[in-house]
Amino acid sequence: MQLTPENLTSLSECAINAAKQAGALISSYANKSVAVEHKEGGDSIASQVVTEVDLLSEKIITKVLLPTCEKYDLALLTEESEDDRERLEKDYFWCVDPMDGTLAFTESTSGYSVSIALVSKSGEPIIGVVYDPVTHTLYSAVKGQGVSRNGKPWTLTSTSIQDKSLTLVCDRGFVEKPYYADVCKALEPIAINYGYSGLQTQEKNGAVLNACFVLENPAAIYFKFPKPEQGGGSLWDFAASAALFHELGFIATDFYGDSLDLNRADSTYMNHRGVLFTMDQSLATEIQKLVRLLNK
Repeated sequence: MQLTPENLTSLSECAINAAKQAGALISSYANKSVAVEHKEGGDSIASQVVTEVDLLSEKIITKVLLPTCEKYDLALLTEESEDDRERLEKDYFWCVDPMDGTLAFTESTSGYSVSIALVSKSGEPIIGVVYDPVTHTLYSAVKGQGVSRNGKPWTLTSTSIQDKSLTLVCDRGFVEKPYYADVCKALEPIAINYGYSGLQTQEKNGAVLNACFVLENPAAIYFKFPKPEQGGGSLWDFAASAALFHELGFIATDFYGDSLDLNRADSTYMNHRGVLFTMDQSLATEIQKLVRLLNK
């Protein structure tokens, strides 16, 4: 089924409604004691933590989205439910993270969000909705219709980088990686060569808001190296933010500069090719060369 611009607008409004409802639910639990469980996941603690709030949020979102699955013949992929692989058969599928950054939520720190995307069978993000329940910031994008921030059109232009440091946004635990010092050492001269005053790092939480941080702070980059181990985030960690970047005309690719594999057939993990978010193509090209540091 080919979705019309009107269909996409309607589906985007549905996703926004679902994200806001889930965000309200999450906020209602923010100051309560919540049982934390562990699940099978990637090789990081963050990917293995789940709470009842994740499950309740997913329940709210699926209740809102399921009628659209029937109406438009869409598949549904969510983090906390088994992949039924209908995403490989349908023309489009919802890709949902009911609460990205669960570890931050359990620690009562910011960095968690709701992420909902509509992705084509070919892996192209068509709709992206991200809601931050802490700041109540809502990002939404529809292919060909632009990006909105809190309901208002959002366009970004290049800004002066004089006296600004290039910020490397790091996932939890990145600073403990054996190659961390080498990455910073290699990035420092690149930053200066591009006119920045130097390099700084900020260790933050959920992958979704880490990507959004780059949009809010143009002098920033966010990436995850490719690796052989399962992990590196999953489809739902990058689909919605990739839609934002694409519609704004910025870089959301794998670590080799190719399109993100957002409908990977053999796994939902993204470790095989990594991810890279930045607003500067030439800077992205320089960053891609850092992959050599993994083999040192």
